[in-house]
Amino acid sequence: MLNRKILLLTALLAGAGGAYGNAAASDAERVARVTAPTTDFSSAEKYESMQGGATTHRKRVNGDVFSHPSTNMAFDRRLYFELGDGIFKKMWVSSPASTKSSDGLGPLYNARSCQRCHLKDGRGAPPEGAQADSVALLIRLSVPPQNDAERTLLETGAAHSIPDPVYGGQLQPFAVPGQNAEARVEIRYETLPIALDDGTVVELRKPTVTLADPAFGALRDDLMMSARIATPMIGLGLLEALSEKDILSWADPEDRDGDGISGRPNRVMSAMHRQIMLGRFGWKANEPTLKDQVSGAFSGDIGISSSLHPANAGDCTKAQPVCLGAPHGGDAEAGDVEVNDHLLDLVTFYSRNLSVPARRDVGDPSVLAGKKIFYEAGCIACHRPKYVTPRDPLRPEQSFQLIWPYTDMLLHDMGDGLADNRTDGNADGREWRTPPLWGIGLTETVNGHTYFLHDGRARNLLEAILWHGGEAAAARDRVTALTKQEREHLLRFLNSL
Repeated sequence: MLNRKILLLTALLAGAGGAYGNAAASDAERVARVTAPTTDFSSAEKYESMQGGATTHRKRVNGDVFSHPSTNMAFDRRLYFELGDGIFKKMWVSSPASTKSSDGLGPLYNARSCQRCHLKDGRGAPPEGAQADSVALLIRLSVPPQNDAERTLLETGAAHSIPDPVYGGQLQPFAVPGQNAEARVEIRYETLPIALDDGTVVELRKPTVTLADPAFGALRDDLMMSARIATPMIGLGLLEALSEKDILSWADPEDRDGDGISGRPNRVMSAMHRQIMLGRFGWKANEPTLKDQVSGAFSGDIGISSSLHPANAGDCTKAQPVCLGAPHGGDAEAGDVEVNDHLLDLVTFYSRNLSVPARRDVGDPSVLAGKKIFYEAGCIACHRPKYVTPRDPLRPEQSFQLIWPYTDMLLHDMGDGLADNRTDGNADGREWRTPPLWGIGLTETVNGHTYFLHDGRARNLLEAILWHGGEAAAARDRVTALTKQEREHLLRFLNSL
């Protein structure tokens, strides 16, 4: 019944002006009213529990809660989703192999499958303990531009960053037989006690990442590294569907309104469209489309080539000749690549249609009190609550949906504490894309942990908030001034998402 009501709202909004169709501007105004942040916290908003609009599912809350398809998906499209799921979970093997459809792993890699990093389509975590591997945590690598040609690549947006000439753009801590893994990731933590206004002391942990036992020579002194955990997969198609005009309407790079929030877009090269586009995905919004994201992950994480990233040796560099000369799984019928366009499209379709679970306890008094605190503390200046997606007949599941992702999709200066001091496209070393919050309260249910932020340093949501600096410092300080009960209300709200 509720899904039918959501579809009715979609129909009422359909045809709105601008990105929403060709009807009267008054309909666009209605969309603006629907998406305006509420000021009434006495009860839940209409349709608030349906975070992903009609795509939202109400399946049982368990470890598979992130792995369901869009609820409004037509039956004849479910096959594409299931096939994509199978490829997402496929364990790739090294070449040569008897199974020609699954070979081509590496030679250097981070994981043997997409699922290995995005376990149950959820959030990764940093390694814990000396023997733990870093399979769900990537280390991005780059160096400053060394010449005019490299500076031009960065200035024109043709490249996100300049890879290390020896170790490439991403560290691969695993290798197929006969190859040497690049290095081993070690993380040390420094404890930073933070006193809240009521006397409560919270111990934050500050990570230092080092690369031990580098296999191809000493690391450069100017090497820049950035640790990134795998992000949840839910709702990605809805974020891809958002109107660029809508996203850019919140950008204020010069802070002209004086509110201290200076969100700005990342502009990056699309391998799919071969042009500079608005970045949407990744911790620094360095991929513009889901197909770009999927093909980039196949190449960088697993070492699987595609038409968009045709290097069969993945991220191997000229300084790694044995790696470059290793056997590969390229198929001549597919253009000498290891995953053909059809399979790439299936994984993209799967990634586009992972459903957002319904919120829990939206009308609970404690949740509503926490929501009021979240809004009044200024958190929604970056974590924008809701949107209506444009119509798109080619993507019917994501077309005209009222969604609640709590993100503006823009880059923000998060201060020195979270800085990785590494540029990525237009994003500087202190900037990160506002991550969506839907599903955040189910992290422990799906993945058995509560590690948050780009490198998983925060062990719970309160620690994640306290790490906020830069543009988010004022909102963080309002949280540190809360009473114990108010903090509990805020965390209840966040865990209901």
